[in-house]
Amino acid sequence: MSNYEEDGAKRAVRGTLVKVLLHHRDERGMSLEPHASRCVQRGEIHELVTTDHVETAPGARIDRVGFLGFAEITAGGVIDRGDRFWIGENVVGTVLGFDACHFPNHYNILISTRTPVSGRDLGLSPELPVGFEPALVPAL
Repeated sequence: MSNYEEDGAKRAVRGTLVKVLLHHRDERGMSLEPHASRCVQRGEIHELVTTDHVETAPGARIDRVGFLGFAEITAGGVIDRGDRFWIGENVVGTVLGFDACHFPNHYNILISTRTPVSGRDLGLSPELPVGFEPALVPAL
């Protein structure tokens, strides 16, 4: 029997908000990707979407959403389900997963929040820093 552990420490993924979105949808019909993590590269732009859905099964339908905006990745890395997501100084929620309906143009990165919020709801503006970091710091 082995004590195999898959995940080790990782750096935070950082970016900059490049466009603010203002709307909500109740029947969006996004589909949760089966992957619990995605690699993102410096220079890529991805959409940030909040939701109160909690289901993480592959293909789960995501309807109730709020659109935060688009962010350019400035420090690439790996985004994992459960990572904390922040904008400016505020933690907004945790990564629920990914929707690839617009891929390869961009991923919709789904952020779990108590209620869906938009860029308008949070008073966002372009150039705010964004980031994804592990929810728990691994023990050394």
